[in-house]
Amino acid sequence: MNKLNALALAVIIGITGCAQETTSSNIKSGVQVASQNAVSRQDVDKVVEQYTREFIAHQPAMATSLKLDSADYGVYANRLPDYSVAGMQALQIDMDRAAAQLKQLQSAALSDRDLLHVQVNEVIARYYAGDKVFAAGYVDTWGGHLPYIVNQISGPLMDVPSVLQNQHSIESEENAKAYVERLGAFAHMVDQVREKVLADAKRGVILPKPLFPNTLAYLNGYTQPDANEHILVTSFKDKLNSLNGLSEQTKNSYVEAAADVMANQVYPAFKRVTNEMQSLAQQASNKVGIWAQPNGEAFYQHAITYLADSDMTAEQIHQVGLAEVDRISKRMDEILRANGYTKGSVSDRMKQLNEEPRFLFDNSDAGRQELLAFLRGEIEVINEKAPQYFSTLPPQKVEVKRIPVEVEAGAPGGYYYGPSLDGSRPGVFAINLKDMKAVPSFGLKTLTYHEAVPGHHFQIALNMLQTDIGLMRQNASFNGYIEGWALYSELLAYEMGMYENDPFGDLGRLQAEAYRAARLVVDTGLHFKKWSRDEAIAYFAEATGSAMSDVVPAIDRYIAWPGQALGYKLGMLKFEELRKEAQQALGDKFDMTSFHDEILLKGARPLALVEKDIARWVEKRKSM
Repeated sequence: MNKLNALALAVIIGITGCAQETTSSNIKSGVQVASQNAVSRQDVDKVVEQYTREFIAHQPAMATSLKLDSADYGVYANRLPDYSVAGMQALQIDMDRAAAQLKQLQSAALSDRDLLHVQVNEVIARYYAGDKVFAAGYVDTWGGHLPYIVNQISGPLMDVPSVLQNQHSIESEENAKAYVERLGAFAHMVDQVREKVLADAKRGVILPKPLFPNTLAYLNGYTQPDANEHILVTSFKDKLNSLNGLSEQTKNSYVEAAADVMANQVYPAFKRVTNEMQSLAQQASNKVGIWAQPNGEAFYQHAITYLADSDMTAEQIHQVGLAEVDRISKRMDEILRANGYTKGSVSDRMKQLNEEPRFLFDNSDAGRQELLAFLRGEIEVINEKAPQYFSTLPPQKVEVKRIPVEVEAGAPGGYYYGPSLDGSRPGVFAINLKDMKAVPSFGLKTLTYHEAVPGHHFQIALNMLQTDIGLMRQNASFNGYIEGWALYSELLAYEMGMYENDPFGDLGRLQAEAYRAARLVVDTGLHFKKWSRDEAIAYFAEATGSAMSDVVPAIDRYIAWPGQALGYKLGMLKFEELRKEAQQALGDKFDMTSFHDEILLKGARPLALVEKDIARWVEKRKSM
């Protein structure tokens, strides 16, 4: 076993320290903890509930995504998060205080279940408290503390419009009024983002120069349509058209009001932030690693702790990546040779496959629809096999959709967003179809198993069903766990027979695994070893054999999100290690469905705590 990773280590240290502490002070939630023996589950629930409400109060867009009951969480449908300097500080202060309160509650007197609950919630609170030293950037509900609030791939200026378009339901006239008010709040939020960008620049933190072209392309493109043709107006109109009980005149008045807000408030705000970014582009540096930003080296270690869920050094991670790329490449070479591809490097031969018409869908609307139908078929097939490997299956459905054309230029190849808590909205696997050469058919199976079944959809949908773990844990973003599970799912799909008689599909799987291993190399290369962007692009292209149309935006993604790319392979290696050790310890008593339940049904959590859970599970099954 590897030593405990850093993400849980701080919590575990806190537990041992708390064993000697007593306090008689009243904490904010009103719970008085007189001693370690006085802590009850009721005490725990009060603290967790208070900090949950504080977090949701800061995150009304997340409340919309989850379709929370306003009777429980207050009116949020007309509000958006505060991304000003003061807004981020307020969130960090509240989350830091919550983490301290949760630490107070940790006690040997708690049951294993309650102690796990407190441990996980403390780590979540610290995740959203962010790095105290690195004041730039923003705290994201998914990514935690990220360094650049405006960039080419993420941030409030992309994420909030997606919530408004896809997740703000119009089921009543009240919802329609809230939407128009929220568009006004969106314009105000854009100005808050501009304020934060300028404050960060004064601290010396500016988006790296190579990321500006696509960032500015998004910002400029966002205000190109006439306001009444903007997606936030047309999608609103479509939702209103399906709403019964409102006259056409009333519906039209709401659409006109939305268009007016877009034209006179949102567009001008976007142009203001665009102008500031154009000015900052002249000051930006070509040094792309986070090390080049003030306090950037320490911030990268924060990212390793919270996004990689690891206590390894950057150098150790780099070496793991190099070794894994070498191992996987040798296996790819064997398959390529067995199928008549013998000349050139593995990378050259994979690039050759990328160009072969038999692996490409037509670059047309019909070709894109054919591709989406193929993905839906794969989900049906693997769902039929799933009961052999999982005893608990999520009842929520998963849909396959194209990433909207408006944002596809800077978007990743694919991503998943979860269902609503009430199950009324399914999970969605969104795929980028901008460049059809970037999505050859031999790689699509693996992407589907990662993003949908049994990957993110199984993990996140099941996580959301665990109503006894609380809202924060239901939606916790433990990157190493979540992305590690999704990558482990690609291997599991192979074991489920999904690549049987499909050597090229298996090549796609191995290429995807090499891709994640190469991420360990380029992420640490960029942010620790001070590689240039060109160095990272050259290595990544050679290691993965991917089309340059995929490689370049991938490297730019890793520049914008230091450390996030590390969680995939490191998490997968941990799940593989735990399963192998459990199989060796249990022999015939090992049960795959029970093993997967033990991982998934306690919700996302630090990998060190998963390791402890599996150790207890093994001991329990030994006695059966």
